[in-house]
Amino acid sequence: MSLSQEQDRTKALLELLYNVSREVATALDLRTVLQRVLYEVVQNVGGERCSIVVLDDAGKAVDATIVYGKQFHEHTTQQLRDTMERGLAGWVIRNRKAALVLDTSKDERWLMRPDDAMDRSGVKSAICVPLLARETLVGVLTLVHPAPNAFSEEQLDLMQAIADQAGIAVLNARLYTESQRQARVMTALAEGAAAMNASLRMEDVYQRILIQMMQALQVETVALGMLDGEQIVYRAAAGQSAGNILGRKIPLGQGIAGVAALEGHGVVVPDVSQDKHYGDADQFGGVEMRSVVVAPIQSQGRVIGIIEAINPIAKSFDPDALLVMTGIGGLAGTTIQNAQLFERLQAAHQRYRELFEDSIDPMLITDWDGRILEANRQATLLSGYTSETLHTLTIDQLHEVNWDRIGAQFEVLQENQTCSYESSLHREDESDTPIEVHARRVEFDENDAIQWILRDITERKELDHLREDLTAMIYHDLRSPLANIVSSLDVLFSMVPDDDKETVQTILKIAENSTDRIQRLVNSLLDVNRLESGQPVVDQKAVDPVVLIQQAVLDVEPVARGRRQTVSANLPGELPPIWVDKDMARRVLINLMENSVKFTPSGGQLEAGAVQEDHWVHIWVKDNGPGIPAAEQERIFDKFTRLRGTSKSSGLGIGLAFCRLAVLGHGGKIWVESEPGKGSAFHFTFPVATEEQITARSE
Repeated sequence: MSLSQEQDRTKALLELLYNVSREVATALDLRTVLQRVLYEVVQNVGGERCSIVVLDDAGKAVDATIVYGKQFHEHTTQQLRDTMERGLAGWVIRNRKAALVLDTSKDERWLMRPDDAMDRSGVKSAICVPLLARETLVGVLTLVHPAPNAFSEEQLDLMQAIADQAGIAVLNARLYTESQRQARVMTALAEGAAAMNASLRMEDVYQRILIQMMQALQVETVALGMLDGEQIVYRAAAGQSAGNILGRKIPLGQGIAGVAALEGHGVVVPDVSQDKHYGDADQFGGVEMRSVVVAPIQSQGRVIGIIEAINPIAKSFDPDALLVMTGIGGLAGTTIQNAQLFERLQAAHQRYRELFEDSIDPMLITDWDGRILEANRQATLLSGYTSETLHTLTIDQLHEVNWDRIGAQFEVLQENQTCSYESSLHREDESDTPIEVHARRVEFDENDAIQWILRDITERKELDHLREDLTAMIYHDLRSPLANIVSSLDVLFSMVPDDDKETVQTILKIAENSTDRIQRLVNSLLDVNRLESGQPVVDQKAVDPVVLIQQAVLDVEPVARGRRQTVSANLPGELPPIWVDKDMARRVLINLMENSVKFTPSGGQLEAGAVQEDHWVHIWVKDNGPGIPAAEQERIFDKFTRLRGTSKSSGLGIGLAFCRLAVLGHGGKIWVESEPGKGSAFHFTFPVATEEQITARSE
């Protein structure tokens, strides 16, 4: 070949490549690019048919087309799969290099088409080259000639040159198509998110989800089901025969929808009759199901329901159908969760308002400046003010606020602490009502606020006054006669002749013990009043606890013996002296022991004991009686509460209240340990006397 011929050939080749590049570069639609590439190859290289397969980044075929003569055709799914797995195109893709086949009958890489049978069309020749763009394999180009040995190495080079030009165009078109596809999906999802979140009413949310599904997929019927235990309940539906879907229940794991919910991933079924999961669970009356897309509704990583699109109007689902449905399912999960939270919040607010309004106690809501924002019916009744007037007041105008308890600027309440105190309510008629106040921080109508509960304690105050009057009466009216009885018994005992002294002594001892009990009761009533008013224990001295306990055992032993009970003392050799009011400490011991005697059955056992614990002497009284229920253990030390609440209980219910006040007045602790059927143990502590106290007292 002469130089001039070589130059002409090179010029023609360059012009050809320029034309190919210009033709394919002017289009961004992938299908148009593929068709133009195939046309240029057939026109400039020759052959009976030409095909091109486009690959994604993972090497998976995403598009393909064939030109046969002047007609364009589509690969069947099976043809494409076979070509990629066993054919010449698959070999080129795996090896990333071109192939020239001069005789298809002698090349095992050649995969016969139905119309390529030797007895029909004879031997062929073929060229297959990879499409590379920026070192990325984006496809494969195949050219077939109806005769063997029709192609040369020169034509192979020409095909590769055309493929190199086409690779960039195919990659750009593929990227453009994917970007357009993603843009459509994102636009659909963005519009869906905006529409779905426009309302927080659950029914509105369901309907908006269905509308977005129908608009995005163009289907005949859509449905939404929510998980309820081990089943799916269809809560909403739209389209053909939607009424037959509402309320339908299907077990989890059954049917296409049930399996999608159980496994947590979406599925596209082009033909339900060919799907192994399709069954009675998927069938709805009046809906002739052909194809379906199901996607899970997920929230916080868990499936809460499913969305289902049935029968596309275009007869087949768009390739993006599952992607769109999965995206809508994710958005729906968040939207439904928000709607559920909103409904629960609304319900909670409604319940709070109902409780607030219907409360038997007056309730007020204020801001952090003390301005009254809300008042229930009981607040208006107790105060005498109208609701309108209360809204013009501050909380300190309505009652005497204990600023020491709540803080000068409500600081204690701001720390989420609850404050309680007694106060006086200033009524509209200018009278005052004693109240018990409970204040705490709350959220009210989405605002940070303070809740005030005002409890009318007028009756309780009146009862307390009556009890105080009664206590005072008992003390003043009984103490003087008792003193006279005690002195009279002493005089009487001295006047008894020696011959009758033993018999009379027994009778007098009984009278003496009885008067002693009455005196202890009267003194306890007096001490309760004093200690409740905050008066300190004053008559304290160093007392030997061993002697104190032993004497108390001797005092209680006659009563216990009469009930065939045994009383014992569990004491160490010695204990340090305690700093107490001796008479008060003695009465604490005797009260606890007499209570044990009273409630322990015949033949029972009682024990009084003590042990030193650091600067305290720990004293106990135990019995093997019926025990005290846990619910009553918390209130047995309350004044006028009867021990254990049995029908056998008697007395004023003052003994244990006195014991608590007396022990606390000495700085100690008192508690009970008991289990029904296993007896009770009362524990208390008294302080050990210091050397300074003992010395000062002796001086």
